[in-house]
Amino acid sequence: MSQGPRSGLAAVSSALLAMSRHLEVRDVLKTIVASARELLDAEYAALGVPDDHGGFAQFVVDGVTDEQWKAIGPLPRQHGILAAMLHEAKAERLADVRKDPRFEGWPSAHPELADFLGLPIRDGDEVIGALFLANKRCPKPVGGCGFTEEDEELLSILAQHAAIALTNARLYERSRELTIAEERSRLAHELHDAVSQKLFSLRLTAQAAAALVDRDPRRAKGELQQVATLAAEAADELRAAVVELRPAGLDEDGLVATLRTQVHVLDRAHTARVTFTSCGVRALPAAQEEAMLRVAQEALHNALRHSGAERVEVTLERRDSTAVLRVTDDGSGFQPATVRRAGRHLGLVSMRDRASGVGGRLTVESAPGKGTTIEMEVPGG
Repeated sequence: MSQGPRSGLAAVSSALLAMSRHLEVRDVLKTIVASARELLDAEYAALGVPDDHGGFAQFVVDGVTDEQWKAIGPLPRQHGILAAMLHEAKAERLADVRKDPRFEGWPSAHPELADFLGLPIRDGDEVIGALFLANKRCPKPVGGCGFTEEDEELLSILAQHAAIALTNARLYERSRELTIAEERSRLAHELHDAVSQKLFSLRLTAQAAAALVDRDPRRAKGELQQVATLAAEAADELRAAVVELRPAGLDEDGLVATLRTQVHVLDRAHTARVTFTSCGVRALPAAQEEAMLRVAQEALHNALRHSGAERVEVTLERRDSTAVLRVTDDGSGFQPATVRRAGRHLGLVSMRDRASGVGGRLTVESAPGKGTTIEMEVPGG
């Protein structure tokens, strides 16, 4: 803030905008820590999110290299000054943290800290984190702390906005988890229906074969060959179900692989032919990949459940500086304007919201008897 109110305000504004751009909790934590360290010109910054067992569920640092962090060892416990931030829920500004009676030392690889500023991050009455800064880059008053009351006030403002950003990120991740759970439940139901149909056919064919064994061995042999075919198909369906419903997917496999797997499963679960092609798309930010996956799933659900399509094509490709997802079917189609007026959106509103929420756009082309094409475009790719 010593550079003047205008530059200080601009720095605060930049920090708050940076926090608001992220939806993933880990990204929000990193942005808060980096913003605080830069804003107050400190050598080190850290943010800890407590767990329920006397430690930290997450602990993010800035100013420490990856090699240093690995050498420091396991996440810290809630003791000493760290505990004070979480349990006493008040700011701490110290000239030398090592001389505080609550100081309990640190691992040998830990960098040396001197002047210290820390305060809790609160969501109402709940302390959801603790933010720390150390080693202010400025001349220190003799026996005094480099961090000033103005720094403390500034960090307090940042912490209030950090609480909002962190809470929103948690809500987003919870919403995403619920969406994934709902999608898996729906997909499991579809796969159950498909496999059940296969097993029912297998049972009937086996019964027919048993009835023919004595009086028509040749026909019985043909029926048994059909039993073998149906059994193999049922096994494939179950194998696909295990692959698709296991806890993994987008974070581990990426958008292209996840879409390919889901399309493969849906192709087996429905009478319509469902295909997927991809060309030249690079990895996208997590929020964009999440949005594109959800739009694809919604569009596929509509095509397979409502359109009577015989063929559904999913493509993901790079177009100039954008990534484009397209879901096209040859089904009954509809009049988009009429659907909106009738209040039957077929998920179009949520798809548009998902696209705009990650800086993209959604277009819908459809007409009665002409099929439907839903296209989502986002920057990047």
